[in-house]
Amino acid sequence: MCKCAEGRHNGAMSRTKPTPPHTGAAGAGPATGGAASAATARADANRRRILDVAHTELTRDPDASMDQIARGAGVVRRTVYGHFPSRDALVTALLDEAVEAVLAAHSAAYADVGTEDPTRAIAAAMLGVWRVTDRYRLLLSLAQRAVTMDGIRERLAPMNEAGVAMIQRALDEGRFTTAVPPRALVYVLESIVFGLMEAVNDGILDTQEAGRAAATTFLTAAGLPLPEATALVNEVAAKQTD
Repeated sequence: MCKCAEGRHNGAMSRTKPTPPHTGAAGAGPATGGAASAATARADANRRRILDVAHTELTRDPDASMDQIARGAGVVRRTVYGHFPSRDALVTALLDEAVEAVLAAHSAAYADVGTEDPTRAIAAAMLGVWRVTDRYRLLLSLAQRAVTMDGIRERLAPMNEAGVAMIQRALDEGRFTTAVPPRALVYVLESIVFGLMEAVNDGILDTQEAGRAAATTFLTAAGLPLPEATALVNEVAAKQTD
């Protein structure tokens, strides 16, 4: 056979040779994807564990270090910093969880008692929110340093806007009698809550008493007579604990 024919013959054989199965990256896809999912799940579990331990440790000791939190979570410090680059970032993450819980409690209180009577809705919302904020009292004090009060207020904007609308209704219906405009009254409410949280932190006031005191103080500041405010708050509180 001539070399040219031999070349054509070999070329034909090479073109018809079966292609071996592909075993590259595409073949390893499912395994790689499974490993990635497992790694993500571990990272999420570590982050949740760090947040839970941080909540406990910072509530017990507001000066707890990142080292203490890492030891409590059973991880190395590098893992903590991998999720939260600073202590302030960790406190901010806890604050965001607290804000989410506060907003949910506020909405649930409105849904529970209805909004036909704005003063009742406000009392229910304050009592419901207090139960949540009580779990985060010391952390919220830390957050004021890490995030600033403006940052906290910005996060609570949806609740504050709903509060402004409810206060306006109470004013329009003559339930509240005050010269202070609704948006400014929200600042009053905020000051009452944070002030009483500090009183509880300092051991001056019992936490259960503080929730009712916060609601009653705000209602009277807005112009509701004290006997009426006290009776309303006690009634709403009794129903919430049934």
